[in-house]
Amino acid sequence: MKRLLPILAVGVLTLAGCANTSPYSGNVYSGNQAKAAQSVTFGTITALRQVQIQADSRAGGLIGTGGGAVIGGLLGNQVGGGSGRTLATAAGVIAGSVAGSRLEESSNLIPAWEIEIRQDNAQSVVIVQKADQNFQVGQRVRIIGSGSSASVAPY
Repeated sequence: MKRLLPILAVGVLTLAGCANTSPYSGNVYSGNQAKAAQSVTFGTITALRQVQIQADSRAGGLIGTGGGAVIGGLLGNQVGGGSGRTLATAAGVIAGSVAGSRLEESSNLIPAWEIEIRQDNAQSVVIVQKADQNFQVGQRVRIIGSGSSASVAPY
């Protein structure tokens, strides 16, 4: 059992970071956007701020919470004997689930830009997208799409 614990821990921690971050990129289009006409507006970046996007876990948080509970329970079960062991196991399950949940949440944070753009029509918009491109204040850009499917691309 003690040999299985490190293997289980590595497996759970590996799966905890399995968020799909592609939709947050300005360089990735969804299937709905492919071969569909999209509006394009032009503007100039007036402000940039580094932010983070909390990506959704593919497993809805179950891997971190459940895996942490299992590992915590196994570790707690190694302590004491009798009713003390039962209490240690229960405490390990609770502490492990909390720690696993927090670990999964922190591993699903994606570096992003909050980009404020003054459009050529004098309106300002803010778009948040994954920080996989370099942008600078004063840079001319294109805003492709609208609403929740808008992205910023260099011009």
